[in-house]
Amino acid sequence: MRIRLDVAYDGREFSGWARQKEGQRTVQGEIEDALRVVLRRDETPELTVAGRTDAGVHARGQVAHVDLPDEVWAEHRAHLLRRLAGRLPMDVRVLRLSEAPPHFDARFSAVWRRYSYRVTDHPGGADPLLRGHVLWHNWPLDVDAMNEAARGLLGEHDFAAYCKKREGATTIRTLQRLEWVRREDGILEATVQADAFCHNMVRSLVGAMLFVGDGHRPPEWPAKVLAARVRDSAVHVVRPHGLTLEQVAYPPDEELAARNRASRNKRTLPPLPGCC
Repeated sequence: MRIRLDVAYDGREFSGWARQKEGQRTVQGEIEDALRVVLRRDETPELTVAGRTDAGVHARGQVAHVDLPDEVWAEHRAHLLRRLAGRLPMDVRVLRLSEAPPHFDARFSAVWRRYSYRVTDHPGGADPLLRGHVLWHNWPLDVDAMNEAARGLLGEHDFAAYCKKREGATTIRTLQRLEWVRREDGILEATVQADAFCHNMVRSLVGAMLFVGDGHRPPEWPAKVLAARVRDSAVHVVRPHGLTLEQVAYPPDEELAARNRASRNKRTLPPLPGCC
């Protein structure tokens, strides 16, 4: 039986989602170990996740799945959520457990992921009660200029200029939404949504937007960096604690198998003009 887990965590004390060989504390490690104990299994159940968040990144809407023998699920399903709550540390919660439909895969079935990044430009710094979730930027920020810059990044592109490349992995993504608002409390909040993200992509995009917002770069600069398809040393990867995974979306059940196949296809774009 494939079980879907909806998960939230405060990432400050975690070395990211993925279990580490060196023994660092990770979200996956905590949940898998808790499952092994409450299910009374000799082997540790293995989770598959929608998106591997980095060290220090938070989540409200992370999704994972685990495959359990039918008899184990039948025995424990009524009390498993409460028992996990009693076993897990307070900075990670499994919010829901449900039987997944046929062909559901937490990673490959997802049609988009949505993140938020929160920044304050208050001259006195971040609210101490929010310091673990809000970045302080020590320059006044122009939200209109940041949104103007963001519009030049939307659509399907090779985001190599904003990603840490991984061997054999594509950096082509479809950025569906990138917009900033200034909340009533003065905090600037970015909403970033794409079909998928490559390593450091959101934090690099935010770094470029902040350079525009504080006047160090013009609004057209991030799009020019994107078009070059190479890392630019001026693009800073901002700190992780302002970033939260808010939601992962999935298609209707009857479209899951097709979505899995499409997600596994490696995408390509035409070469740059004058190249190759």
